[in-house]
Order: sequence, then structure tokens, then C-alpha cells
Amino acid sequence: MPNINQETIDFIRTHRHDDVRTLALQASKYPEVDMNEALVQIAGRQIAERKIPSWAKVDEIRYPRHLSMEQCSSELTARYKATLAKGEKLTDLTAGFGVDFSFIAQHFKQADYVERQEALCDLAIHNFGILGMDHVQVHCEDGIDYLKRMEPVDCLFLDPARRDANGGKTVAIADCEPNVCTLEPLLLEKGKKVMIKLSPMLDMHSALNDLKSVKELHIVSVNNECKELILILEKREKSPLSSDNELVISCEQVVNNSPSQHFSFTPSEEKNARCSLTEKVGRFLYEPGAALLKAGPYKLLSSRFDVQKLHPNSHLYTSEEPVDFPGRRFKVTEVSGFGKKELKAFMRDLEKANLTVRNFPSTVAELRKKLKLKEGGDTYLFATTLNNGEKVLIKGVKY
Repeated sequence: MPNINQETIDFIRTHRHDDVRTLALQASKYPEVDMNEALVQIAGRQIAERKIPSWAKVDEIRYPRHLSMEQCSSELTARYKATLAKGEKLTDLTAGFGVDFSFIAQHFKQADYVERQEALCDLAIHNFGILGMDHVQVHCEDGIDYLKRMEPVDCLFLDPARRDANGGKTVAIADCEPNVCTLEPLLLEKGKKVMIKLSPMLDMHSALNDLKSVKELHIVSVNNECKELILILEKREKSPLSSDNELVISCEQVVNNSPSQHFSFTPSEEKNARCSLTEKVGRFLYEPGAALLKAGPYKLLSSRFDVQKLHPNSHLYTSEEPVDFPGRRFKVTEVSGFGKKELKAFMRDLEKANLTVRNFPSTVAELRKKLKLKEGGDTYLFATTLNNGEKVLIKGVKY
């Protein structure tokens, strides 16, 4: 890793909030500054302020080029993963920039960082020293080669690359690199617990079918955007028919700095749950958070929170009294059908609103054009279908 002279350090500190494209055009004004390195560090710090705020506060942290910064985990999701494992020894086989590794490693007495890109390993050695992580060892080599000869550990972590050889995005776990499906027996031989981070764009059900030892599935969303799937693999110690072996699905929903909304269930709980349907919109409306929409415990949400579902395919719920529902919650102010006069009265003086469609034949863009409605404001509209087949617009405000 190249040293940074004092002029470059001072330049980075002075211009840390400036536009890097504008700074690049001014390079000739600062001949004593290593402008290429300065721009990398300034861009990295700006991303870190959004994704890794505790690192952004440490001036000595060094950052990689743009792609590695965009691909690294956020601090919010890394902190969540750090709650899922602890023990004597951790090994991260695909450590990258090391954000996940740094937070998970805090719960282990010894931690091994494995990464085949030398530039990232150099950054890791520097940054982990700055962060006081003296229980960490950095190994610059291929993770699979390391896996084959390593001693067993309490936890293995890996984040398979989600692009094929031609740069295209993958949707199946078997198409990721490394292929954890073929590696599953070896991973379980070397790790008491195996934690695999996956993109939410991957086919969740396919992954669960392809892997034989998944004990837990964690779905993490941040600000109502699904960010990660996390699989926990462990060896099965009992009969496959044992209830201890049933998959546990956990939905973790983080909204800004508010306390996380957590919801866990098993597939059998959802299968056996009773869902109450209604043809009437109550005083309160609920939309499950992104992690729940990904996981699909639609019947269980109705029974656990004593709310009624508007339609089997709507994924909207209602009640007469407010409940602490895990998702967006609204107080209903008005409901309208799509008759011309009724709709005209409903839309009177409403120029903008936040529009969502659920189980409805038009897209948001089509409906917004029909209603002559701009985006934004404090009013929320839901276009949906009730259990009796009626198409309605529901108006509400957040509570």
C-alpha cells in the first residue's frame, strides 16, 4: 500500500466533502498532492459516511477504489450479522474490504481474514491496526485453497460473488462464486457454524432447496429495502424428522435509527396459521415491511397480530384498533371505489400523494397518470382489491 505524504493527507481532510469530479479538474493546482490517491480516499470517505459511519469518524482509515466500497456491507447489516455468531475462532473466506469481518470478529478471540486481492489485504492490515484488532491475522490467498487445508473453527463466513464469468448478475446460488452447493460438505467439516451472505435478488427458495443443512434464514431490510439474505448452516445432529431441524426464518427490519422490527417463524407455523379475510377496510391499514414481503408469512401475520387481510393476494391488512404491526402503519381517512363521481369527490383538492398498488390491474405510473397525481406529500394512497373483488383506493396518513 503506497504511503500518503502529508500534503495529500491535508488535502483529503480539507476537501473530504467536496465533489471528486470537480477536484479532479483542479489537479494541476496541487502538484505536491497525489491526486489519484486523494480522490480515491475522498470518494471512499463520502461513501463511508453513509454506509460505515463509525469508520468515517476515524481519519486514519484507508479506503479501496469505488467498486469495493459500493459492494461492501453497511454498518447496520454488519452489526446484525455480528449478533448471529460468537466463539473462539472465526474465518472469513471472502473478506473483501472487511466490514462484515471487522464487526463479526469482535465476538471471537481469534479471527482469520482471507482475501485474494493483495490491495485489499494491504488495506486490511492497515485498517485493523488502526481499529485495534490485534487478534486478527490477514491471509492473502484464495479462500477455497485456504479452506481445504485450514483447521476447523467455530464459524466460517463467506460472501459468494454474485456475477458470472461474463459479468452478468446471477439469480441461483449455484451460479455464485464460489459455489457453496458443491462446497457444503467441506464447509460443514471445517466450521461448526457456516454463515453465508447472499443478495436478496437471489432465488431464496432455490437456495433452500439446493443446500441441505440450512438451520436459519435471516432476511435483513434497511429503510424498507431488502438488503441481504443470510443463511446459517449447521450439521444435523438428530433425525431429519426432528422438530429441532426445522428451518427458522427471521425478518429483521431496520428503519433509520429506530429500534429494529423483528419477526421470526417456521414454515410449519405459516402453513398451519389461520388467516382472517375481510371485505371492509377498518380504521387502520398495515403493509408488511420488505423483509416480510420477501419471506411471505402472510397468514401468520393475520393470526399473530389479530388483523384482517384485505384479499389473499393483496398483502395488506386492516384493524379497527391500532396494533404494533411490523411494517408501515396508516390511519385510514377515506376509502373510495372507482365510480366516476365517487372518485372525483375522493380526489378533490388532492394534487400529490404517495401511491402504492397491491393486487391491482394498473401500475403506479398508469394510475398516477389517470388520477393526475404528483408524487410526495403526507398523504398515502393504496390501490388494491378487496376480498369480494371490488377495486378500491384507500387514503391514509402514517401514524
